[in-house]
Amino acid sequence: MPPSKLTNPLALAVLACLAERPMHPYEMATTLRERGTDESIKLNYGSLYTVVDTLQQRELIDAQEVSREGRRPERTVYRITVAGRQKLVEWLTELLSKPAKEFTQFEAGLSLMPVIPPSDVVVLLRARCQQLEQEIVRLEEGCRLARERSRARLFAIEGEYRIALRRAELEFSAGLADDIESGALEGTEWWTRVHELLATAPANSAVSDVMPLPYGAAQAEVG
Repeated sequence: MPPSKLTNPLALAVLACLAERPMHPYEMATTLRERGTDESIKLNYGSLYTVVDTLQQRELIDAQEVSREGRRPERTVYRITVAGRQKLVEWLTELLSKPAKEFTQFEAGLSLMPVIPPSDVVVLLRARCQQLEQEIVRLEEGCRLARERSRARLFAIEGEYRIALRRAELEFSAGLADDIESGALEGTEWWTRVHELLATAPANSAVSDVMPLPYGAAQAEVG
């Protein structure tokens, strides 16, 4: 059976580090943190060593030497292989060229938000907007400091991407809160009414006990 496809972005980061020069895992982690890569790729030492072992088993990296400094534990220095460089380029090519479906937590919440009364959702969305505004300010300050330190834009572009995403999310969240509050969001009338009825119904009541779903007939036709 062929090995499963590599999907952990941390493995990609390890290959990218070793494409620069041979390193031991601790140096990889330090390099990624110094560059702020851990803002884009989840990094912890346990996962890092697991990823390194996996890459070595697949012959994408290999051990170059083992060193020891004083009483510190031995450190294995790894280097990227020819196959590893090829995999790095192929993987990056796919990530940069092909949009992928990502199951975000916010999207999951949006898909299920009718469970909460609309007035409560408005409050939650407004709170989210405040946090997004604060995060945008923080990210913009980070980009400003990077420019002041003469850091080339090339090596901080993911920060610009994070800002763009949060601005878009802020605009969407604020607009959605406005539409719910004003009743402009189609379905809000049913949503409000069903929660009014549930508030006076027995505690274990289901939505269908108090009011039919607005899309139930359409579902029946499709089925």
